[in-house]
Amino acid sequence: MLIPLIALVMFGGLVLYSAAGGSITPYAGSHLLRFCVFLTMAIILSLTSRELVKLVAYPVYGAVLVLLVAVEALGFVGGGSQRWLNLGFMHLQPSELMKPAVVLALARFYDSLPPGMTASWRGLIPAGLLIAAPMVLVLLQPDLGTALAIGFGGVVVMFLAGLPLRWFVWGGIGAMVAAPIAFFFGLHDYQRRRVFTFLDPENDPLGSGYHITQSKIAIGSGGLTGKGFNEGSQSHLDYLPEPHTDFVFATMAEEWGLVGGLAVLLAFFLILRWGWSVSRAARDRLGSLLAGGMVATIFFYVAINLMMVMGLAPVVGIPLPFMSHGGSSMMTNMICLGTLMMINRWNRRMSGALLG
Repeated sequence: MLIPLIALVMFGGLVLYSAAGGSITPYAGSHLLRFCVFLTMAIILSLTSRELVKLVAYPVYGAVLVLLVAVEALGFVGGGSQRWLNLGFMHLQPSELMKPAVVLALARFYDSLPPGMTASWRGLIPAGLLIAAPMVLVLLQPDLGTALAIGFGGVVVMFLAGLPLRWFVWGGIGAMVAAPIAFFFGLHDYQRRRVFTFLDPENDPLGSGYHITQSKIAIGSGGLTGKGFNEGSQSHLDYLPEPHTDFVFATMAEEWGLVGGLAVLLAFFLILRWGWSVSRAARDRLGSLLAGGMVATIFFYVAINLMMVMGLAPVVGIPLPFMSHGGSSMMTNMICLGTLMMINRWNRRMSGALLG
């Protein structure tokens, strides 16, 4: 896993170097430094014992939930949203921490629940509340993309835990029925505009459709092999908004073309395949659910960002893991990988004990 991961981060550093006009500052240098710091954090996290994970699961979830409440009371506004806490030395986005925290809490919950109760209300209602509470707080910020990411990771854990498939079918039908009501009465004006822009970006190419139009131009103009390193006109001439964060894949595709895009997809495939193999190899419910939920969290980041920049999903502000510039995203995804490394270590130790 470390080989495609390091390759992806280094490639991201090259793209960020180009996005800054051929300079290691302010994006590429800090991107690589953060990766080194959070990789060290992930290695330390991988040494955690199963007993300690069980002990801290609910307190960690509760602490992050308190931070989300603190955002509502004390958080500062940036870009029209109230999502961050100013800690002096850094700006912390608690909603990012909730993505792995909700997976941790749910894995702990189902691990302690007798298997015979999983298909009853005891396996549904408490888990639903664990997911709903942070989603409501994040929607108040407002941050629809992060709320959906929290919900996606939580629902995947519920599915892997063995809840009846019919519950998910009925839940999907209920979501489709509620979607029009939520669209007209639950979303903010700018969020509704994003949906309309997704459906018809050419209707306002210089206004609400500008981001996605320029992104598709950048990706399409790259062709098979791209325009060449540091030769991207869309990002260098400031046509492409946010070329170093949400639209970093478009920046890369313009300069590296389809070949570069396929290389990025291959790296993500290898990382996610390794994570899923860790989940399948786990010999206890806690490890299996925790690993599966962490893989789902990373997958959601990757899938939504790539769909977003290619016009296949509305723009919701989801960065591309390990390539986009941003500390919160890097921290969350490295927590997910550190957790997978931890469970992989559990699996090896348990296999060794059995062989012994």
